[in-house]
Amino acid sequence: MTLIGSLLGLSGLLVFSACAQAPVPRAVPDGAAAVQLSFAPVVRETAPAVVNITAQRTQRGVPQSPLLADPFFRRFFDLPAPERTQTSLGSGVIIDPLGGIVTNTHVIAGAEAITVVLHDRREFPARVLRVDPQADIALLQIDPAGERLPALTFGDSDGLEVGDLVLAIGNPFGIGQSVTSGIVSATARSARGIDLAIPLIQTDAAINPGNSGGALVDLQGRLVGVNTAILTRGGGSIGVGFAIPASYVRAFVERGLVAAEAPWLGARLQPVDVGIAEALGLDRPRGALVRELHPLGTAARHGLQQGDVLLAIDGMPIDDEGGVRLRLAVAEHQAAVEFWRRGAVRQEVLPLAPAPLEPSPEPHRFDRPHPLAGLTVANLSPAFALQHGLDPFLRGVVVAEVATGSPAAGMRFRPGDVIVDLAGRTVQSRADIDAALRGARPPVRLSIERAGRRLQVLLS
Repeated sequence: MTLIGSLLGLSGLLVFSACAQAPVPRAVPDGAAAVQLSFAPVVRETAPAVVNITAQRTQRGVPQSPLLADPFFRRFFDLPAPERTQTSLGSGVIIDPLGGIVTNTHVIAGAEAITVVLHDRREFPARVLRVDPQADIALLQIDPAGERLPALTFGDSDGLEVGDLVLAIGNPFGIGQSVTSGIVSATARSARGIDLAIPLIQTDAAINPGNSGGALVDLQGRLVGVNTAILTRGGGSIGVGFAIPASYVRAFVERGLVAAEAPWLGARLQPVDVGIAEALGLDRPRGALVRELHPLGTAARHGLQQGDVLLAIDGMPIDDEGGVRLRLAVAEHQAAVEFWRRGAVRQEVLPLAPAPLEPSPEPHRFDRPHPLAGLTVANLSPAFALQHGLDPFLRGVVVAEVATGSPAAGMRFRPGDVIVDLAGRTVQSRADIDAALRGARPPVRLSIERAGRRLQVLLS
């Protein structure tokens, strides 16, 4: 290269460098396209509606001295167990300008005092209006003395697609309100290890401890989810977070819906794999196969059959029981169910109803000299089972309480045990227990269902 060429090349480089270093003035975004360059306008609109929540619980502890921790010495000195106050931090979302706030049930569970801290640092005591532990959602109320607070409107969580941009707003680790961005990683996700009654929105927006109950918003500033859980190996975010869909939160707030009282199909389902799809003539694995029907359920009463494959409810595809629960929960009075039966797609409009309370619980305590003295039992129904976290397909008599020191306690009965068989007779009500014991010779064999296992007890 000649000297002149080298100088020209150098001058071009100098001109380019000078242009690259010239400051570029920032302007306030003036449209939807410009907003894509900065999330600041969305954050300005939404952040004031996200609050910090402090929940306080009193726990009885043990003395610090190892000597006084020994039960013998504690009894000798008659020392009460000291109490300490445990404080947990979380987030919440104002959904009503008059003070209605949603958060996670696990944020406020067992709390004796709940304090809500607004974006402007004002603090208000809160009371719990309603909780849904099975969906991990709770509704709180504060009194802003007539002031209208900033509130988020509900977005269309059913319309979310994988790849949509979202923002997570909350109070991670108690350091103060923070905003993270990401995309919708998956919808209708039922994650292993997260035992909730409905499918969740998965996002890679960073969610950490303290973000629970915070807002997941779209770029229009609408609430599309309430952050609830993360999958993690070390306690921090690894980009796998989950949020309760806004469609369920809205039904919970506006209709007083909770998972245990939601419309119940009465069908036990399983996802369709390749083998099932081929056997049934489906073009590909999709939908949820009806494995079992409860005779008192909506499905059995209105034409669905064992072996049907549920494909969609109200036009929304479903793949598992969680998806069915969500779709029925957000429907109003009836649901259009699309299903596959014997090589054809069919449709049935089902009226919605909660799980039936049949038979009536009729709680009863057995006293001496009854062989089950100390047990308080109740007749098991689908509604009673769902309310107490049991399998709604179980039939029998459930143990509600075991008196300390009673013969039943000595036989290691536990609350939640379901008595299903006694002296060779199927038990479907408390009357069946008395009938089975009448004239039976000891020892009498009794079968109970506990956490999916069948156990045997001998009554003397």
